[in-house]
Amino acid sequence: MAASDWERQASSAILRRVSGFRAVADNQDDQAVQYPDITMTTWQKRDWQQFYELARRPWRRHRPPRPVYPSGLNRVAPAHGFSLSELDDAGVDLDLAERLGLPVDAGRVGVYGPNVSVLRSFIRSSRPL
Repeated sequence: MAASDWERQASSAILRRVSGFRAVADNQDDQAVQYPDITMTTWQKRDWQQFYELARRPWRRHRPPRPVYPSGLNRVAPAHGFSLSELDDAGVDLDLAERLGLPVDAGRVGVYGPNVSVLRSFIRSSRPL
């Protein structure tokens, strides 16, 4: 019994949907037909499960703290980055600061105590156990 054209088209469409594999099918003459790799365009149930599982996870790394500098009486203003002396007092070298995503302002001079304490606590919390 020969398969109808519709059945052959439907089976070839199903085989082409397989993502990441080379689909091989037999036609009515028993000759192997190869279809090109086709990437997945719609998400399957497992893809959605992985997506929501990742979305539920907490952040692995904390966002880096933002430096401030004193401006006037009981006021602070945001700074462009931590000064080199603040990084040095906290025990952070430039390579580590770059790896952690800490902003560095080489032009800033001076040390502001709260910046150093925030840096120390950030380094302590970002270290692996």
